[in-house]
Amino acid sequence: MTESLTTRHYREKLLSDPYRPGYHFAIPDGNGTPGDPNGAFFADGRYHLMYLYANEETGGFHWGHISSLDLLHWRHHPDALTSIDGDHGCFSGGAFVDDDQTAYLSFWKYDSNDPSVDNGGIALACSKPPYDHWTRLTPIAIQGSIEHWGTVDLRKNDVLEHIACADPSNIWKQNGYYYMQTGNKPVLDTYGRDQNSEEKYMGDWTDLFRSKDLRNWEFVHRFYTNPHLGPDWPDATEDDMCPSFLPLPDRRSNGILTDKWLQLFISHNKGAQYYIGNLCGETFFPKEHGRFSWVDNTVFAPEALIDPKKRQIGWFWLIDNPENAFARFGWSGIFGLPREFWYDGGLRMAPILELDSLQYNEQIFSAGTINGRLSLPVKNGRSFRLKAQIEIENATRIGFIVREDPIANEYTEISIDTVQNLLIVDSTHSGAEGRLNREKAPFTLSSGEKLCIDIFVDQSVVEVFVNHRQAICRRIYPSNPSAAVNVFAFSDGADFGDVFSWEMMPTNTY
Repeated sequence: MTESLTTRHYREKLLSDPYRPGYHFAIPDGNGTPGDPNGAFFADGRYHLMYLYANEETGGFHWGHISSLDLLHWRHHPDALTSIDGDHGCFSGGAFVDDDQTAYLSFWKYDSNDPSVDNGGIALACSKPPYDHWTRLTPIAIQGSIEHWGTVDLRKNDVLEHIACADPSNIWKQNGYYYMQTGNKPVLDTYGRDQNSEEKYMGDWTDLFRSKDLRNWEFVHRFYTNPHLGPDWPDATEDDMCPSFLPLPDRRSNGILTDKWLQLFISHNKGAQYYIGNLCGETFFPKEHGRFSWVDNTVFAPEALIDPKKRQIGWFWLIDNPENAFARFGWSGIFGLPREFWYDGGLRMAPILELDSLQYNEQIFSAGTINGRLSLPVKNGRSFRLKAQIEIENATRIGFIVREDPIANEYTEISIDTVQNLLIVDSTHSGAEGRLNREKAPFTLSSGEKLCIDIFVDQSVVEVFVNHRQAICRRIYPSNPSAAVNVFAFSDGADFGDVFSWEMMPTNTY
């Protein structure tokens, strides 16, 4: 009885938390710091997704495991990866489904307390449908201790190479080999931070490994070299970790997979970003680059999969947690909404179409042309979706204010600057906690093009998508959440037409 009441009280505590989102996935229990999405795959009719969290019972990092039919409502499985043989668990990695429907997880494993068992490195586990129980493959695919910075010293052709042994990517299969990348931050930190470091160890890069049988792996070479084709390409301080490497479809759904590959990754100091390029043999050649964070690293740790509709769907961890969040609130760890990625003259992105099924209590505001600002009395200002197609005309500043509290003078402002060609989310007045930053992402409207804006507000999350080309996500913490409910539209002459708003049905069980 005591345990039952404790569980109920915990659920009720989370349900009453004004910052815990309803329809953005929140880690159900445990400390989701780090809370990377990992191991995403589609198999046996279901979407599977793992999440990294700190398990209080073992003191190690585990991979929680959830699955879904609709990418919205998730069924919990036993943890896929746990502490084992006295180790501290594992960090990030990817997933792969072979032709026989065996699913494999690639992950960065801690050292065992008993060095005769293993000294950590890149490890693999496998499972068959329904993917409830995972078996570790032996030997460890790539030996390289987390405790010793996750590097491997390898002598090849009498040249000593320092090889990355961290955060493996998903596995892919080509020309009779299985391939995976390994992230480079440990090597960069150890050999590439000094101004006199060898250039090959500086900045972002990954190493490539291959195998014939998924058990015996060999180092191939450096997978890519940053060509620095633009001023905002990664600099020498940025690493490449949590890589996800998948082909891009040519349309949002039911298209074909092109020869353009999307490399999602993070640098720890500047957050999530991407390359688009070609895979030529065993080398990746980046041709385009972009970011998902521009002012800090709130959007972090990407993970993606390809589903039967040939959609590439990705998630991000949103890491902006208040200080001592888990101790104060009993939870931490939120994912951004699942995004679809495709290629059409550049990277395109949009929230998954399945989100439409969560909409209810539709409101339509006949806003028309706005000079100044117009109140939009949405039904639930703490959790809603808002969409509009706006004729810009000669307007230079167009946007919305959400979570406004007039007494505390707190609000979050979303705007388009057509002079500087920017999407801006300003959270400098959003509350007393969190990262109070003004984030600016490049975004240009073509002549005569309407602004198509899609805004999701979910308690402490504000996520904005525009014209399938750009997005910003911020965490916000109003001082008085129950009062921060006002919504406004503003511009200097744009025609908003009809603005649509919906309440969003929560998908988290608590």
